[in-house]
This record gives sequence, C-alpha cells and structure tokens, in this order.
Amino acid sequence: MTTTDGAKDGTVLEAVVGLLRATGMTTVFGNPGSTELSMFRDFPDDFRYVLGLQEATAVGMAAGHSLGTGHAAFVSLHSAGGVGNALGAVFNAYRDRVPLVIVAGQQARSLIQLRPFLGADEPAQFPRPYVKFARQPERAEDVPAVLAEAHRVAMTHPRGPVFVSVPEDDWNRAAQPVEPRAVHADFTANPDALATLAARLDACARPALVVGPGVDDEAALPEALALAERIRAGVWIRPLSGRSGFPESHPLFQGFLPPVAGQLAGRLEPYDVVVALGTPVFTYHVADDSPPLAPGTELFHLDCDPAQAAYLPTGTSLVTTLRPALTQLASLVGESDREPPPPRVRPTPVTVAGSDHLTPELVLDELHRRLPRDRVLVEEAPSHRDTFHARVPVDRSGGFLTTGSGALGWGLPLAVGRALADHRRVVCVLGDGSAMYSVQALWTAARHRAPVSFIVLDNGGYGAVRALGRRIGIDSAPGTDIGGIEFAGLAASLGCAADYADRPDDLGKALDRAVTQLDDEAGPHLLHLKVAGTEGTLYEPWAR
Repeated sequence: MTTTDGAKDGTVLEAVVGLLRATGMTTVFGNPGSTELSMFRDFPDDFRYVLGLQEATAVGMAAGHSLGTGHAAFVSLHSAGGVGNALGAVFNAYRDRVPLVIVAGQQARSLIQLRPFLGADEPAQFPRPYVKFARQPERAEDVPAVLAEAHRVAMTHPRGPVFVSVPEDDWNRAAQPVEPRAVHADFTANPDALATLAARLDACARPALVVGPGVDDEAALPEALALAERIRAGVWIRPLSGRSGFPESHPLFQGFLPPVAGQLAGRLEPYDVVVALGTPVFTYHVADDSPPLAPGTELFHLDCDPAQAAYLPTGTSLVTTLRPALTQLASLVGESDREPPPPRVRPTPVTVAGSDHLTPELVLDELHRRLPRDRVLVEEAPSHRDTFHARVPVDRSGGFLTTGSGALGWGLPLAVGRALADHRRVVCVLGDGSAMYSVQALWTAARHRAPVSFIVLDNGGYGAVRALGRRIGIDSAPGTDIGGIEFAGLAASLGCAADYADRPDDLGKALDRAVTQLDDEAGPHLLHLKVAGTEGTLYEPWAR
C-alpha cells in the first residue's frame, strides 16, 4: 500500500493512500472483512489502524478522534452488514455534525448483478438520510476523485459523515492521483439582517442567547462570549446538546434548557429577544401541546444549515456560519448598561461525611473536587444528566462531549477516539445501560493504551426509561432492569485496569486511583460504582 506521488499512472489504492495522507486521514478506524482486504495491501508504516470489535464502536471512536483533531476521520466498514451494524452511530455523527469519511467494501463488480454473498443492494441508499453524501463510483478509476469530493463535503458546514461504497476489485485498477483542493467554507449572513438584529438587541430590555453545539463545532466561543458580555444577555445551552459552548461558571450562564415545550418556553419567557446560535432550540423529547415560545418572546436564529432554518416553527433565521456573523454583530450593537440577569444558584455540595451510601450527587461532587480543569469530559448517563450538569461545570471549549441525538453506545468509544486524538486523559461518565452498548471499545482502549478514566454509575437498569415511564403513568416499565453485571471483571477481561466501590468511605481513594493519580501514559482505567437513591425527575432540572 505504497503511494507513487506524482506518477501519471498508478492504482486506485495508491491514489487513495496519497489522498488520505494529504488530508491527514492516516488513522483508520474499522472492523475488516473480505471485501476490504485489497484496500489494506502493504499498509503504510505512517498509517495507524484502530480496530473496533463492532462497527458502531469503530464509528464512535472515529467521531471522538475527529472532534479532537478538528479534521475528518476515516472509517472502514464491512459491506452491507457492517454498515447496518454502524448505522446508530452514523445517525449520531450526522445529527452532531461530526465529519467522517466512511468507506464500505462491496463485492466485485463482476458479481454485483448476481446478488452475491455480502453484496450490498443499492449501497448508496442504505445509509441515507443520515449522511451528507453517498456514492458508489460508476468506474473504478473514479474512486479517488469521489473520495476527494466526499472529504470536501464532510468538511463543509454543516459538517457531517459521508459514505462511499467501493467494490473490492477496484483497488488494483489503474487510476490517476487526485490533488486535494482547499475549500474555504465560512460565510456570513445578509448585512441588512444582521443590522436589524443588532437594532433589536440595542432596543430590547432582556436579551438571551441560546448556545448550541455549533458554537463549539465552529470554534466560536470567544465571539459568543464577547457578544453575551457586550449586551449582558442571559445564556442558556440548548436541550440535550452534544457539546458545551459557553463557560458554565460565568455569571451570565443560566443553565440548560429542558426538551419539553412548556418547560422550555417557561425558561425563556422572561426574555423579549432570544438569539439562538448554532442550534435549532426546539429539541423535544416529550410530547407537549405548549407553544414553542411565550407571547412577547422574539426569536432570531443563526446557523449554517439552511434545512434547519426551514423547519423551525417560529422566529427569524439567518443562514450563516457563526464566527464572521458574531464578529460583525458585536461591532454593530452598543455596549449595554442594562442590569445583567442574576447568576444561577448552585446546588449544595454533598459530602462523604453526611452520606451512608453512594449517590450520583456524591460521586459527581467528589469527581468535580478532584478533576483537573483541563480534562475533556464525555458523558453518557441519561438518568443522571441533569445532576451531571448541575455539579460538574464545564468552562472550556471542547471540554464536554456527549450524544445530542440519543442513540446509546456513543460515549464509551467517543471517549477512546478523543483520547487517541492527542493522547491526553479523558474522563468518561457512563450509565450501566449505556456502557453495555459498546463495551467492546474497552478492548481497543487497552490495546492502544488510550488515556481514559471510565466512571460507570450503576443503578441496575435503564433509569432514564423508568423516569419517562413514570412521567406518562407507567409505574413499572418492563425490560428496564439489567442488574448483576460485574463491570470491573468485564473490563479486566478486556485488558483494562478496573476497580469497584459501593461505600462512601471508599469513594475518594477509588476516584484518586481512577482519575487523579493517573497520567497520560497510564492507559485506561474503569471504576464501577454501585449508586443508590432516586433517579430524579427527568427534565425537571434544579432551579436557578
């Protein structure tokens, strides 16, 4: 698998390797099969193959790597079955705007008409609508150019996954190398629309910003922070956001919006002008007949996705990338002397001395006390998400990752891929149910000595589903109990160091061993914590 850069004639494989090297996609995440073997002939010494033991795990790790590097990551899937296994994670990557270049093997072109074993019927249709681009090239010699186009699409706002199906006999066919092209994808809103928004912000009494994952994705936190401080706006984070986007210890930060229409409208009712940044705002999880906003609240929406602008139920949308628009907007508004909103009230910390059993509140307070502030946090504990947000504030761009889409099994491999991006320790807080969707990623973490500290909050089942069931009058939902899993033993069998605690007196030392005392060279460590107490009232966050 060596490249012949500059040659007029070479193979598809050589041209693709040159393209991957030129675009920085030299880490390959995948799970190989027969239809991909020709792609890996003479695998280059400067490439790295990261094996996932299930295809969704490979996609999740690639997504974490992409979010860590800021560039597209390359994923190799095995034919139709592998794409099917991966689709839940592809859905997350699409909704969370993670740029991935996904290549799936296909049977030989000479066999496709015969519906062969492992062959994919209509392969370009299979992953839709959760990819931005999907092709099986018409000719083998088109594979490098199609992959180059797919990469450009993946990296153009709104970013996301792309898909290319490649028949296995294409790799040795003749093809010319493809030079990568630069695409500068930032664009800004209509100047008159920005001027109108600036005038409304100057004239309003109580402005608010709603920050979405687009702020983090587009590295627009400095601009969003400058605007918030200039107009003294209260700042909220959208419901179920997959990223942070504003320092949660800042006095203007008000909290996290709930995914229920009436509750969301109630949080925003005190404001007369709301500006949403990189988010659709109205991300709901529970049906509610309430209107999206209270009367008297006017919405402006800034985002790079015209489709998102089209489906919002209310407000004025400005289709734009955020950094140039926010820079221009800050220059148009005057510096306000309005009274800022009061800072949110933080919950009272829980201490070991006052506890007779482990609770999520105690665990997260103790974790926060020990957590270095430069750590990246990954969370997939839906039962405890409100508690996590209340007790573990995130203050840096890129410092928090989760799924904003809801397909479980994302967090564990996401943390592994994120740690492999720069080999700095990541702390991943998981529910027991979430962890079992993608526990195979512990094997990969151990093999690559990925510096991840996994904290498993074990409440014996799908607590978020139980809470939602109670909300609609189902006191005992079937299929929500999954107790009896020995996570420490399971992790050890996969090569990952592990520990267990179920008493408050043991918690501090266990967290020190799992988080505080580990450097970036120590490899992964899993801490299994048996937590008791209520599962909370989902979507009823603590009051500000």
